Amino acid sequence: QVQLVESGGDLVQPGGSLRLSCAASGSIFSIATMGWYRQAPGNQRELVAISTSGGSTNYADSVKGRFTISRDNAKNTVYLQMNSLKPEDTALYYCNADVWVRGSLRHYWGQGTQVTVSS
Repeated sequence: QVQLVESGGDLVQPGGSLRLSCAASGSIFSIATMGWYRQAPGNQRELVAISTSGGSTNYADSVKGRFTISRDNAKNTVYLQMNSLKPEDTALYYCNADVWVRGSLRHYWGQGTQVTVSS
């Protein structure tokens, strides 16, 4: 079993910054893709940013230039640095990982961390 635990969500003013962290633990052989998704009330869950094991990254157009995803593979941890935050960034942010476990690639989600951008 693999667990993803997010942290770092908070209430921040527009223009502010936050750094989210997600640590994976459990029966991990290796991690392929790690990423962040978000879901605002009444909206579908959407991709924010992903990072592959090869170092490639991909971002939603709405966050390009403001958010940066990074990984510490030794710690099985992924980060999301969020700058110039806007009220429309308010959402529950979920960590996601594709993990090799006993020869199988499995998909996991964290429980989410709340980001609220408001004055």
